Amino acid sequence: MAFTGQYPEILSARELGVVACIRCTRVWPKGTARCGLCGKKLASRDRKSLQRVWAFWLVGLMCYVPANIYPMLQTRTLLSVQENTIVGGAVELLHDGAVGVAIIILIASVLIPVAKFLAVAFLAVSVTRAHSVSKHQRQMLYEVVEYIGRWSMIDVFVVAILSSLVQLNTLAAINPGRASLFFALSVIFTMLSAQAFDSRMIWDVQSQDEGGRANE
Repeated sequence: MAFTGQYPEILSARELGVVACIRCTRVWPKGTARCGLCGKKLASRDRKSLQRVWAFWLVGLMCYVPANIYPMLQTRTLLSVQENTIVGGAVELLHDGAVGVAIIILIASVLIPVAKFLAVAFLAVSVTRAHSVSKHQRQMLYEVVEYIGRWSMIDVFVVAILSSLVQLNTLAAINPGRASLFFALSVIFTMLSAQAFDSRMIWDVQSQDEGGRANE
């Protein structure tokens, strides 16, 4: 492994003539049909990866729209019924002085999901053509997207906890709104979209681009 510039030059498994099993990570010589350890069919690249990425991405985006329109939380007291959307609930928390909680909800329920949509779309588009963003940076972006995806469910967890704790019959009750279901589905489908992405394609496009520049 030689250092060239900012990042070390790393040979891909395809360049080394091997293929790894995506189930057990065992490495086998290129051309092996199935993993001898777990029996999983081996493939150097998942050719249908982008189709699944865009399918899950679109469904997640379709669920995210009603998740922000419909109320996430319904608070019922003896005298009134109050419904709050995600942003509306965060604004109310700000007015009540709970700045920290409001910021956490906005980051987990608005900033992170939107950033994930943009990041997954960027990665899916970048592997179809040469791109100025390096392969190392795109690989890092993919790993960050996979890691932080689970934290987007924090809003759903808060609603579930409040709904189970605040049930005082006719005096007061907190129930999840319709948005909670759409939000949970949106998070699930964006996580599936990120997991369906075959990050090995990042290195293919970059290698082709570098090869083309070398021949000029």
